Amino acid sequence: MTNDSPERALGMLLRKLKLPTFQAQHAEISSRAEREGWSFGQALLHLCEMEIEERGQRRIARLLKASELPAEKTIATLDRRKLSPKVRSQLASLCEGGFLNRAENVLVFGLPGRGKTHLCAAVGHELVRRGHAVLFIPTYQLVQQLLRAKRDLVLERELARLDGFDAVILDDIGYVQQDRDEMEVLFTFLAERYERRSVLITSNLVFSQWDRIFKDPMTTAAAVDRLVHHAVIVEMTGPSVRGQEAQERNGVRDGITAPTSGTTTTTTNDNYQPDGEM
Repeated sequence: MTNDSPERALGMLLRKLKLPTFQAQHAEISSRAEREGWSFGQALLHLCEMEIEERGQRRIARLLKASELPAEKTIATLDRRKLSPKVRSQLASLCEGGFLNRAENVLVFGLPGRGKTHLCAAVGHELVRRGHAVLFIPTYQLVQQLLRAKRDLVLERELARLDGFDAVILDDIGYVQQDRDEMEVLFTFLAERYERRSVLITSNLVFSQWDRIFKDPMTTAAAVDRLVHHAVIVEMTGPSVRGQEAQERNGVRDGITAPTSGTTTTTTNDNYQPDGEM
């Protein structure tokens, strides 16, 4: 037996049991129970519910920190009025997260500035809110991480770490121009997740141009085949979101398209279609 008071002894036991909300709230809940005539079971149930809720919030906070999602690119900041009706419908379904259970991929195509990154990041935030582990990473950065792991003979370990994420969002795959070593580690990553885990990919390149990424027709075909086998394809059309925002900042009237420079696009047609759509 300890010489500590019951209050102090209870606090120590709750710390050992790793019940911080219990520890912080039990005195207040005990007083409330006495005032309102709660039974012991009612007070205990209330404390358990508080502990579970706080634990869930702490887990979501950890998942959000680990996700590296852009903090500002959420559903709340996404102007859904600028999305086509089909994309709005797809967005609602994707945010529910059912595609993760089916190990489906999400492939988001469109010209630069159409909001591909924002849409995927917004979906990522909603998935985290539902308790899913998500990683947002530019494709070039993932490739460099995998190359370092291969050089250090820990590629298998790094792939296992990435496998802990229910969804990996690869941003701007179309801007990556890899040499053979880079192409091989990216292909290995995609093949490892095939039919087991989901990837969300943004690209300004249609499938027929993916040989710029994977360098040879056989590897390109194999990569595309794996990605589209179980996939949701989202087409971002319409005017450039960034261009419209620049017009609004500069007070340019509607209907005038702001010029863009220094950007390589695959087509000038706003009715952008990823060939090979499944």
